[in-house]
Amino acid sequence: MQKILIIQTAFIGDVILTIPLIRVVSQKFPQAQTHFLTIPASKNTVETLPYISKLWIYDKHNQEKGLSAFLQLIKKIRAANFDMVISPHRSLRTALLAFLSRIPVRIGFKNSVGWFFYTNRVDYLSKLHEIERNLSLVKPLSIQIKQKELPEINITEEDRSGVDQWFEEQRIIDESKVIAIAPGSVWYTKRWPSEYYRELAEKLSGSGNDIVFIGSKDDQYLFQEINKPNNPAFHDGMGRFSLRQTGEIIRRSQILISNDSAPTHLGVAVRTKVLTVFGSTIPEFGFYPYGDDDHVIEIENLYCRPCTDHGRHSCPQKHFRCMMEITPEMVFQKAMDMISASSEDRSH
Repeated sequence: MQKILIIQTAFIGDVILTIPLIRVVSQKFPQAQTHFLTIPASKNTVETLPYISKLWIYDKHNQEKGLSAFLQLIKKIRAANFDMVISPHRSLRTALLAFLSRIPVRIGFKNSVGWFFYTNRVDYLSKLHEIERNLSLVKPLSIQIKQKELPEINITEEDRSGVDQWFEEQRIIDESKVIAIAPGSVWYTKRWPSEYYRELAEKLSGSGNDIVFIGSKDDQYLFQEINKPNNPAFHDGMGRFSLRQTGEIIRRSQILISNDSAPTHLGVAVRTKVLTVFGSTIPEFGFYPYGDDDHVIEIENLYCRPCTDHGRHSCPQKHFRCMMEITPEMVFQKAMDMISASSEDRSH
């Protein structure tokens, strides 16, 4: 193998969970170039990883270029003469891209929409964590995974400097008292209510903590809902930082409290303890926080859970019990237990 292409054009969280696969493949084929194809939104997360020889960016949501952009991409990949492609992404478009690019060895999952375009097909084992499922794609290469593989991001000095400056502007002096909260999600049924986040954050700030809210520009309205009335211990980081800088904020935090969304996996990548709130989805889908000291909080054995594998724009049962019954006190107590465990670890 001289040139290997790995494709993941799904959401940012999915890309983060693909990083261990990229690393393992590059380590097992050190003489080869390992290329990675992803979407523009994920570029900042992976562009500084040293084991990616070349990063390919494909904007699949650009309606104007559409088919012409897809055909141009096929042409460029053909010209690159890859020996093998590995695709954790299970879409028809990705499978077709691998096939039309004339890459001789094509590895994907058996339940991919375009499974018939792959030369090697691997079982998609629903009981595994997504990282483990992705790593199972190396089985046709006789590679055995003998240890737990975590994602990572490569934060630069420039990233750290930007966070330093913002912390100074926000008058965050004691970084050991920072807690990160990510209240957003594309899906309504994955979002713990804003009023609950407000009550939780007030409890946490009452212990002398600075609460930094992180998320995308689309999540900025959530901070406005949560920060009523204005609390000087609440800091609005929504839409202000790159993904790597957001990772740096999480890295400096005692804990990250997040919905079942991309920040959960970013927290794992920077080795900060993560507490993830699950509503309509369940950890058994394989997207729970993967770190050894991470935890989830959920209403177990609720008759209507899971109601979806991704999320919904409204509760189909109209009661939203999966989130409404997770009280701020429950999350606060769990978070404090995790923080206390960290303090005990440092004291030994």
